[in-house]
Amino acid sequence: MELEISEIAQRIRTLREIFDFTVEEMASATNVSVEDYIKLESGKSSDYSFTFLYRCAEKFNVDIVEILTGENPHLGQYAIIRKGKGLPIKRREYFLYSHLAPNFKNKTAEPFLVRAPYNEKEYNEPLKMNKHEGQEFDYILEGALKFQHGDREEMLYAGDSVYYNSGIEHGMTAALGKECVFLAIVMKDVSKER
Repeated sequence: MELEISEIAQRIRTLREIFDFTVEEMASATNVSVEDYIKLESGKSSDYSFTFLYRCAEKFNVDIVEILTGENPHLGQYAIIRKGKGLPIKRREYFLYSHLAPNFKNKTAEPFLVRAPYNEKEYNEPLKMNKHEGQEFDYILEGALKFQHGDREEMLYAGDSVYYNSGIEHGMTAALGKECVFLAIVMKDVSKER
């Protein structure tokens, strides 16, 4: 895992240098402090949230998969991912994302299968909130999810879904004492591309 983190950090630094962005510009674009950005770019922090990686990809105008793997997605007609074979992305200490279309180029959405193990401490604390441009759709496959959007909190169960503006702070955690598995589709802000 350390090698992967150092490789991701190196790709982020290289892209920043290629585009001649300052550390301060990248910290602002990714909504982290300059100190935290420096730790992430140097590989001294492994807390690569999806939101941080997504914002880096947006700033560099590259696919998030290029930051994660160093490879450029190349499929343009369709992409099949067999059960259990998605591109793994560790998010936070507890969430595991599997990217379900890493090789498809020019995606308008990023599809993930997400496994969120239940963590009693995280469940009982205020939710960790994030935001990113665009919209998101989450469909609960197993378990339950405590979901917060702005100041509204909801409980979602297997078969439930939520579609929301991801530019508003949102957070989630597994509920009811067991893992929650859900499909998350993160859609880009197409209004910026017009």
